[in-house]
Amino acid sequence: MPFAAFALAFSSAFVHALWNLLLARARDSEAATAVALIAGTIVFAPVAALTWQLDSGVWPYLAASAVLEIAYFALLAAAYDRGELSVVYPVARGSAPLLVALFSVVLLGTALHTLTVVGIVLVATGIVLVRGFRAGDPRQLVFALGIGATIAAYTLFDKAGLHHARPLTYLELVVLPAAIVYPIWITRRGKSLRAELGLQSLLAGVAMFGAFGLALAAIRLAPQAFVPSVQAIRETSVVIAVAGGALFLGERVTRMRVIGAAVVVSGVVALALA
Repeated sequence: MPFAAFALAFSSAFVHALWNLLLARARDSEAATAVALIAGTIVFAPVAALTWQLDSGVWPYLAASAVLEIAYFALLAAAYDRGELSVVYPVARGSAPLLVALFSVVLLGTALHTLTVVGIVLVATGIVLVRGFRAGDPRQLVFALGIGATIAAYTLFDKAGLHHARPLTYLELVVLPAAIVYPIWITRRGKSLRAELGLQSLLAGVAMFGAFGLALAAIRLAPQAFVPSVQAIRETSVVIAVAGGALFLGERVTRMRVIGAAVVVSGVVALALA
């Protein structure tokens, strides 16, 4: 793999973990998420306009994915208000490709590759280790698995939808409804966006779109045979997020949780290479 593609893929992982860290660090993660969505959509609009291209076949996939994106951000913000980044992020990121693999096998009849089996076992094991064996707040796991399910579902729609639109056009359109609906929803629940209107939320919004742009650039630079490797490298964001939770959020990250995060990454890499 060219070094530039590797560097872009790793940068994408870092930036993805960063915007999640910024939202988890906010006093009100729901308000911060709303501000970030608005900021990212506005900042990214000129870039999307310059590469604008889509056909009429995109709309069913776009509509379904947009609804799932709203659910994704709502669950993510609620999870960070109630749980720890070092639990929610690894479980959500790990369970998503696991569910995609299971959907592909059960619903689409895809052949079960050996690496798929290995990946499923590793991700499931890693999630158990991240969660730990002691009784704790079960909502963290429920929210994280819900987030993983929405990621898995919109990933399947996006794979089909991207045949009808350029990636940057598609991204802008699929996030735009969330940037409108979600802020309205939380303000009607009494949340104040002004309290989180600052550099941290604005940076999170730009990073949301930036992580995708970096990943897209890495895929374009990498030869076709290395595209799965690019996707695998991006999953190092799990370890980065766990480290960020310990260093910047003061979360009690045990050795078992670190090992669990590493096992999740190993499983996702296996699924990406299958």
